[in-house]
Formats: sequence, C-alpha cells, structure tokens
Amino acid sequence: MSMSNIALETPGLSQPKFIAEVVTSPEYVKECFRLRYDIFAGEMGAKIDSSERLDIDRFDAHCAHLAVFDTQTGKIIATTRLLTDADADHTGGFYSETEFDLSSIVSMSGRFMEVGRTCIHPDYRKGGVLAILWQGIAKVVARRKIDYLIGCASLPLSSGDQYINSVMHHIRTRNFSKPEARVRPLVPLRQVETTLVDDVIMPPLLKGYLRQGALICGEPYWDAEFGVADVFVLLDCEHIAARYQKHFMQRKSA
Repeated sequence: MSMSNIALETPGLSQPKFIAEVVTSPEYVKECFRLRYDIFAGEMGAKIDSSERLDIDRFDAHCAHLAVFDTQTGKIIATTRLLTDADADHTGGFYSETEFDLSSIVSMSGRFMEVGRTCIHPDYRKGGVLAILWQGIAKVVARRKIDYLIGCASLPLSSGDQYINSVMHHIRTRNFSKPEARVRPLVPLRQVETTLVDDVIMPPLLKGYLRQGALICGEPYWDAEFGVADVFVLLDCEHIAARYQKHFMQRKSA
C-alpha cells in the first residue's frame, strides 16, 4: 500500500498519529527536500542556493528518503535520508567523507548505512516524532542487514564557545570512541578556552544517537555553510536501545 493510501484514505480512531515510511514518489521526495530547506535555510540560516526552495545535493538521488507523516493531515513533518555502503559506491563515498577522513571507519568489517539531513518540523518536536523516525530507521536496518549506522550530528555555533566546549567535554568523558576508531575533521573547529557548564543540554538529535549507544569518533568539523560544528557518529546496531530490538529479529534470524 502506498503512503498516500495509508495517510489520506484510512482516517479513524485506529489510525496511529504518525507513520514512518520510505517514500519513492517524486511528490513526497520533493516534500522532504522542501522541509529540509525550510529548516536548514529558513530556520538555521544555512546557505542553500535554490530558486525552488529545495535542499538537494548530489547524494540524494542514491539515498532512501524516510518520512514521518501526520496521518490526520497527510503532511510530511519529519525526514531523514539513508545511504548504504552499496549505494555510496555510486556517489564516490559517504557525505560524511566530505567532512572527515573516515579511513579508520570504512576499513571495519560489516555493512554501513549513513543517516543524514535529519529534520523535524518545529510544531512536532515535542510529540515523540524522533522516536518514530528511529523506528523507521530500525526497519531499514533490519531489511538491509546493516551492522553500523554512521553520520554527522550538529552543534549550533550560534550557542557560543562555552556551549560547544561543554558539550565536547561531556562527550570526551562519556561517549568517545576508542583511538583506533577515530576520524579526522578536514576543517577542524577552532579551539577557544572557556569555562564549562556541567548540566549542558545536548541537541535533541545528538542526544537521540547517544541514547542508542552511539560513540563520537573525534573532534568536530567546522561546517561554515550550515553554521554548525559537526561530530561524527558511529552506532553499532547491536547496541540500539531495547525498545527497538523487535525490528531486528528478522535480521538476526536471516
């Protein structure tokens, strides 16, 4: 059944409020690009040159686009893109490789999938939508038999040096990978000494990764185009939180 049938033609009390599906129709994929533009350019001030107000790059044609629908309106209210190692062969590598030297990561044994361009409409950021996205990602992991999720998580530079330093201090002491799984940022973020805040609040997407047991594999990359500092994330799919384990049963028994 297509997403349009699920979202628009079966309203009712038994319908879940949100549904996550990989979309393939040009209409829905374009809606994902438009939501990304609205968030990254309109809200965050990223420099995206698009007369159509769409966020598209050379990787998108080879990615699976996961969307979360509000089933009452049929609108896409969250999205992320998924790029497997097999599909990355057609792009010359992962998007993360435009920011980091990943030689220590891609040499590992196993199947990889990159999660990127994740965003949620501002009206839905407190309604469990991120958890629905994770459930959708887990289904793709099971279907494609993925061993590791990778990607970039962003820290807003607009929050200042004290915030960045406090987050990184928290990560270095609790969530850093082993030295053999470290990456090197191609454009390192400048280091400025500041006082640290003990109870620093993590960005929601980064916090979601860490809750699943993800590791941060080194120092941040300075992304001038998007006005953020990116850290590289590595998640062994065996470590995903117990509430998502049911999505991996078919993977383990395959």
